[in-house]
Amino acid sequence: MTQIDVNQLNQAKANVTLTQELLTKAIEKANSDPTLSQEAIKQASNEISSALTAVTQVQKASQAQSTE
Repeated sequence: MTQIDVNQLNQAKANVTLTQELLTKAIEKANSDPTLSQEAIKQASNEISSALTAVTQVQKASQAQSTE
């Protein structure tokens, strides 16, 4: 039976939620504070990377278990 790492998926979900908040901030500050907007975009990019890493790890582990 394939075990899914729910903790990693929850972490990825949290990363995505934070990404949404950061992108909203970036959009809101795009004209009034470009520096803050750029920082929010940079942080959002990091969160996306973290989410993708977590999801990929779960996917690879799941595939490895299903081939055993």
